Amino acid sequence: MSPHAHAIAPDAAPLGGPLITKPMLPIGVLAAVGLAAIAYRFLFGLGAATALNDGYPWGLWIAFDVVTGTALACGGYAMAILVYIMNRGQYHRLVRPALLTSAFGYTMAGASVFLDVGRYWALWKVPVYFWHWNLNSVLLEVALCIMAYMVVVWIELAPAFLERGTTARSASLRAFSTRALPLVNKSLLWIIALGMLLPTMHQSSLGSLMLLAGPRLNALWRTPLLPLLFLVSCVSMGYAAVVLEGALSSTVLKRVPERRMLAGLGGAMVPVLVLYLALRMADIVWRGQLSALFAFDVYSVMSLIELTLFALAAVMLASRRRRADLGHLFRAAIILIAAGALYRFDTFLVAFTPGAHWFYFPSVGEILVTTGLVALEILGYIVLIKLFPIFAGQSRSTALGAA
Repeated sequence: MSPHAHAIAPDAAPLGGPLITKPMLPIGVLAAVGLAAIAYRFLFGLGAATALNDGYPWGLWIAFDVVTGTALACGGYAMAILVYIMNRGQYHRLVRPALLTSAFGYTMAGASVFLDVGRYWALWKVPVYFWHWNLNSVLLEVALCIMAYMVVVWIELAPAFLERGTTARSASLRAFSTRALPLVNKSLLWIIALGMLLPTMHQSSLGSLMLLAGPRLNALWRTPLLPLLFLVSCVSMGYAAVVLEGALSSTVLKRVPERRMLAGLGGAMVPVLVLYLALRMADIVWRGQLSALFAFDVYSVMSLIELTLFALAAVMLASRRRRADLGHLFRAAIILIAAGALYRFDTFLVAFTPGAHWFYFPSVGEILVTTGLVALEILGYIVLIKLFPIFAGQSRSTALGAA
């Protein structure tokens, strides 16, 4: 199916309604507190705002906002694989909401990197000073890919903004949108291809990054397959995020749930989960770490919890009949997201031991910043779906009226 068909989405429409509602007020408070914590970080520096040290040079902002956040924001990437590679065009109605989640997730990751870098004022030099690039640096590849994908995913959403522009009151904006929309749609083939390449590179490279820790990374996680495991698990987390988004939007926004498509995504998760579990267990056995897996120390217990959650999600999604239950799908998606998030947290924080005299636990400021960024993401998401044609399909009230 042509990428243009998915980009145009003729049945997509803004949800409308008031931008400020009562449920948004507490989210707005969290966002405001987060912005105050961000201001504190810039005024007083990393040392005062965080619990980071020489042993743990990165913490919550990297482990959650970047490593876990970008995996959860892989819904657009996972849907692109399904729609454009596997040619399952019937899922195209879920592409735009997934892309919007990806756009906000990667923007939050970019903001977190900006906050986490000591000399943030020089960050612009990373993509510009290419003659100083260290081509052997995994971190450079991660930084460049995340920066590029953040731009690419917003470009992929451009048709939704331009479609809204074609009905604007301003004549100049209508004229610009009318001229620009066909050009953007024609370029989407190349943008989508780039949008599939970049996450494949940096999601696997996030795993490669921790291989550089060497013996400081616990043996249960220290495997040459770490890049592949990060990539496979991010695809499953992307599907889970789309299912979670679909289930929540049908409840909170009073929309007719896309039960058949969400059930199909639940089915698509199963082989990905089986592949992940097979790779993880085969790797542990091959490297002779089976005894360490059942040593029942902190690392063993955390690994077993990860594997149990992944396996539980696979079992819950294995039944086609149970996948038709939206509540069951929602619970399975939550479990899978928790499994993937725990795997990433463990790899970057729990399993990383720089030395016995180093300790890290996120400061109140770090937690407030992360909470604030998530709140800002939620507020931005709600505003955009109300103003722009992101969601396709009917609301419940429209469906009842038509009936």
